Parts: sequence; C-alpha cells; structure tokens
Amino acid sequence: MVNETGKRVRKAYSDEFKAEAVRLVRSGDRKFVEVCRSLGIHESTLSKWVNKPNEIQILEPDKKELLAENKRLTEELRKVKLEQEILKKAAAYFAKSLV
Repeated sequence: MVNETGKRVRKAYSDEFKAEAVRLVRSGDRKFVEVCRSLGIHESTLSKWVNKPNEIQILEPDKKELLAENKRLTEELRKVKLEQEILKKAAAYFAKSLV
C-alpha cells in the first residue's frame, strides 16, 4: 500500500481480524490461498499469524460457552455448600443425641 507521498504504508489489522483469519485456516473448510484472497491479505502475512504461538489464537474463546459453564459451576458450588451446611448441622444434632 502506498500513500500520497509515494511511501509504503504498512496496513494494520486488529487482533480480532487476525484470530478470525487463523480460525478460517485451521478449520480446514477452505484452502489457505482462498482465505488469503477473500480477506485481501498476502500469504506470507497470514502464514506468520498461523505460525505465531498462541498469541492470536487464544485471544477470546467463545464467551457464551464460558459464561454458561461459569453459571453452571457457580450453581453447583452453591448446592454443595448448602449440602455441607446441612450435613454439619445433622452431625451436630446426632452427636448431641449420643451423649
């Protein structure tokens, strides 16, 4: 890319764009070259992103899945704490009746 003065300008891509490009390549649904052409990026650029260790790929896992799992685990923890409290009270009650 060249600006008005004739100097080359490096195009900047967001991390989200890079992560989506890497995901498209890794999914295997489309060929590497097809992904490059459809996104308008050079093959060497995408190759660098794909080979970069986990910096781009682990950007943001599916938030919906994480939120659902967090909600499920929070509810499970609440139930376990309630059960624990009930068992403590039951143990104290039966300990008194034995004495």
